[in-house]
Amino acid sequence: MTLLDQQVITKNWINGEWVKGDGDPLTVRNPANLKETIGELTLSTSVQVKAAEESARNALQSWKSTTGNERGQYLYKMANALEQNAEALAELATKEMGKPIGEMKGEVARGVQLLRYYAGEGVRSDGDVIPSTAQGVLQYSKRIPLGVVGLITPWNFPVAIPIWKLAPALICGNTVVWKPAENSSLSAYKLCQIFEEAGIPKGVINLVIGKGSEIGSYLVERTSINGLSFTGSTATGTNIAAISAQRNIKYQTEMGGKNAAVVLKDADLSTTVAPILSGTFRSAGQKCTASSRIIVEEAIYDEFVTALQKEMKNVRLDYPLHEDSYLGPVASRAQYAKVQSYVELAKQEAEIIYENKDQPEYEGYYVNPLVVAGVANDHPLAKEEIFGPLTVVIKAKDYQDAIEILNDSEYGLSGSIFTNDLSKAHQFLEDAEIGMVRANLETAGVEYQAPFGGLKQSSSHTREQGQAALNFYSNLKTCAIKYK
Repeated sequence: MTLLDQQVITKNWINGEWVKGDGDPLTVRNPANLKETIGELTLSTSVQVKAAEESARNALQSWKSTTGNERGQYLYKMANALEQNAEALAELATKEMGKPIGEMKGEVARGVQLLRYYAGEGVRSDGDVIPSTAQGVLQYSKRIPLGVVGLITPWNFPVAIPIWKLAPALICGNTVVWKPAENSSLSAYKLCQIFEEAGIPKGVINLVIGKGSEIGSYLVERTSINGLSFTGSTATGTNIAAISAQRNIKYQTEMGGKNAAVVLKDADLSTTVAPILSGTFRSAGQKCTASSRIIVEEAIYDEFVTALQKEMKNVRLDYPLHEDSYLGPVASRAQYAKVQSYVELAKQEAEIIYENKDQPEYEGYYVNPLVVAGVANDHPLAKEEIFGPLTVVIKAKDYQDAIEILNDSEYGLSGSIFTNDLSKAHQFLEDAEIGMVRANLETAGVEYQAPFGGLKQSSSHTREQGQAALNFYSNLKTCAIKYK
């Protein structure tokens, strides 16, 4: 079986072997063209999950005994193999979940960067020398692996998010059981084929394919994993956190967001509107960091709306495999139904500022981009995570009112301010009750070497990416030796 198979039939990857699941088959169709079959999922049962855990456990001692440099060399090989297969993987992932091909190529490139970034950690310091109060005692700290780590990843970033979990987990000496979302499983399967090509040792990465409600639950509740990293909905994440805490499993949850872009009266609208709309509508709004609210100071509200309506003509709904596609369909039938329910609510209860009317060439899960206004900050359109191409514009009296509207949310993931006032920009970075704050930049997008995570109900209290990820995927051991 090659990476460029016309149709893909997934299998689990357990102990370096491709194993068919015991569950039901599920046909996968292109969300941008429902007449096109992409492949078939063969769902796993708890039998495969248990086997994957045992495989990871058996491989653990050998993997964690390798030097950091040796583990880093494997990650470099994985990065090279991913780079060589980048276009084929990007095309498959686009066909599987509908993200425009240009964005997906960028996501694969980010995966390569992440692997190389963490590969370098294999030869960097992993602890500190700590002065002792006694003479003749050397005291120091060092990071040690957690053990077997479970990874549960979402469908909206089918390459980048798995890698930003896998890479730090592996460089810290852990072995992995990975459960991707069902509608990114074909991409996960191909990614593991690439890692197999790179020569990663058997059992270090184990892939299981299936439903979160079944094998995801089994992984969290029944296996003897030592750590768990989850990205998905807040409802599922808080449940996972409760179970993990009860079982004393180290856990990390990245969950929902209701992010806002704040526009002050001194903002330069010629350079403000385009990045706001990019942060709102790229990936059809299916980013946890997407701008779902736009809070505008009333002194420029009308001017901003006019500029937004003009710029929205560049927000095109298109078939995602076209190289210049701005946004494609949402990822699945369930996602389409959810987003459409908010679209209908908006048409009933909000003021329509702009509605896109594009008609794509294929039948798929296309949702026309929509901008609305005229609802209070406690309205469902302004409070709930929609995860689709719909945003609400909210008027604020002044900076302080904008901050109060921004912070009046159960979420606290990402936010931005657009202003030429350097003092207000810095003040926003302090006042915003969110984990990732930006000035004159869109809400969506954090560089791979920077910590990723939110406050409130958006995240548990750890961070992904950057140096912060190493803290989650390891324990700290304090060592002391008396030498005289």
